[in-house]
Amino acid sequence: MSETNPVHTRRVALATLIGTSIEWYDFFIYGAAAALVFGKLFFPSASPLTGTLLALSTFGVGFVARPLGGVVFAHFGDRIGRKSMLVLSVLLMGGGTFAVGLLPSAETIGAAAPILLVLLRIVQGIGIGGEWGAAAVMAVEHAPPHRRGFFGSWPQVGVPAGMLTANLAMLVMSRSMPEEAFLSWGWRLPFLASIVLVVVGIVIRLKVHESPVFEAARAAGRIERLPVLAVLRRQPVNVLRAAGLRFAENSTFYIHTTFVLTYGTTLGMERDQLLLAVIVSSAVGLISLPFYGWASDKFGRRPVVLWGSLVLLAMSWPYFWAIETRSLPLIVLATVVAVNVGNSGVYGPQPAYFSELFEPEVRYSGASIGAQAASVFAGGLAPVIATALFSATGGYHLIALYMSAMVMITIVTALLSPDPYGASLRRGAPATA
Repeated sequence: MSETNPVHTRRVALATLIGTSIEWYDFFIYGAAAALVFGKLFFPSASPLTGTLLALSTFGVGFVARPLGGVVFAHFGDRIGRKSMLVLSVLLMGGGTFAVGLLPSAETIGAAAPILLVLLRIVQGIGIGGEWGAAAVMAVEHAPPHRRGFFGSWPQVGVPAGMLTANLAMLVMSRSMPEEAFLSWGWRLPFLASIVLVVVGIVIRLKVHESPVFEAARAAGRIERLPVLAVLRRQPVNVLRAAGLRFAENSTFYIHTTFVLTYGTTLGMERDQLLLAVIVSSAVGLISLPFYGWASDKFGRRPVVLWGSLVLLAMSWPYFWAIETRSLPLIVLATVVAVNVGNSGVYGPQPAYFSELFEPEVRYSGASIGAQAASVFAGGLAPVIATALFSATGGYHLIALYMSAMVMITIVTALLSPDPYGASLRRGAPATA
């Protein structure tokens, strides 16, 4: 099988896009519900702000579970293949989401409700933790060398596609019924509807071919018995680099798309207005992510990541100034600049960048461990830290400072990292790179 077979390349790109769209739909449905609904339903005895903080903490639990999913899926993805992990990850994520839609509230079953919510969130986290590495590596390993950034960005496009669908679903449910009905059963419908998407995703992913790079490694007898330990032993610095390169986009993204729903409503804004800003940004992301993937093929991965990071750094305070105006056009503009001009620049090139850092027999493990470790300390904690800082100070200045610190981690990491774009994926980056 040719490493750059155009038919297989396009088929895998489509499969990773559709599959990750489904999984991120599930993920963002939970995030939106955590910010808008779960505090009232699962932590009713707490104050409104404390209940929201607790609900967002369950959102963060999923991030803690992601490295577990990344490690387990990476082990088997590097040993038996990428394709089977793509199918299994959809099953876990979709099953957990569907079960959340059936979960009784605390008023019905008491303390068991938030406990079950956390457990299902862990299942979701394990699924999404395994998903990213498989989709990213598959898309890149099927792509021609000069277009890895572009085709590698397709799984990334699943994030705005899933977020767009999720927030549209929540917006429709919110606007089509009274608040009481929305809190009682309306919020459940987007969760339950995800089961249809899961079936579609499984069917599509079963039709893709295994990675030609993995098949070549297997034919050459270069399959590691314990790939996770192997990558930590041979390429630990590159694992840290992959983690550091994620801090900027992962932390700021969840503030721009999840915490903002809490922050804006405390300023008296309508929930639907805030969802609209996120929806517009999601639609633009369908274009901005592949654009930055293409740009990284033309200019290199590191320059594009640095550009996006600098935009995010520059937007730390202006973003909140726009929110404070309560002007929807300004909020939409600020969100698009922060997420689509800045965040997309960091996120779009990552599948190609991370894949090129690692040797083929440990590529899934290295990319997954680095990416998911960052998701715990950056993305998962970001809405919780932002809410806590806002609760303590009543303002946004410390939140903007926190965001700036997260972005600086990525800037420093990028400056200290190699840019091996265009290197052979069958060889991989040297262990000392």
